[in-house]
Amino acid sequence: MSRSKELILLAQRIRALSQTGLVYSLSEYDTERYEELSRLSDEITALATGLKPDDVASGYRPAQEYVTPKVDIRAVVFNEKDEILLVREKMDGCWSLPGGWSDVGYSPKEVAAKEVKEETGLDVLPVRLLAVMDMSKHPHPAIPYYVYKFFILCELKGGSFTETFDILGKGFFRLEELPPLSLERVLPEQIQRMYAYYKHPGEDVYLD
Repeated sequence: MSRSKELILLAQRIRALSQTGLVYSLSEYDTERYEELSRLSDEITALATGLKPDDVASGYRPAQEYVTPKVDIRAVVFNEKDEILLVREKMDGCWSLPGGWSDVGYSPKEVAAKEVKEETGLDVLPVRLLAVMDMSKHPHPAIPYYVYKFFILCELKGGSFTETFDILGKGFFRLEELPPLSLERVLPEQIQRMYAYYKHPGEDVYLD
């Protein structure tokens, strides 16, 4: 693990402790100390990522309950040629599996199908969980949040490609000819692993 990722992980743990402490704090003295821990977490994250502390802080909601990891849902869709569906992200111009943060009120399967429809126009049926990965345990770039990633295999059912404001492109790609990937969202080795699980449905779900 790189030094920056170690710092990010440390800052995330401090932030989680401070936010949880703010929820259960019983005195003004304790509240001040937990708020100071939050500011220190933001400063450490800023040093590791190049962001400003205020920008880091703005990415967190006020503490209201016990702090838990964010959940990233990614849909894994292959066509009849064993090509994988990817979308080009507007944020960095690179490619990823369709998906994003989980939404309140939707199950993981519902999020996967919704994200594919919104980002590509295609209709899919989620059929199987392939993997649950702790982002910090894989060589993704460092980000301010602690994230669990769900990879859900989906069957292509219909629809056609449509335009959307936050996606620059979409298409099916051979595994040997993957475009530049948005590494914050998906790694080449993760796509290769998902293909292996797709071809061997008897394999156990990968779980960090």
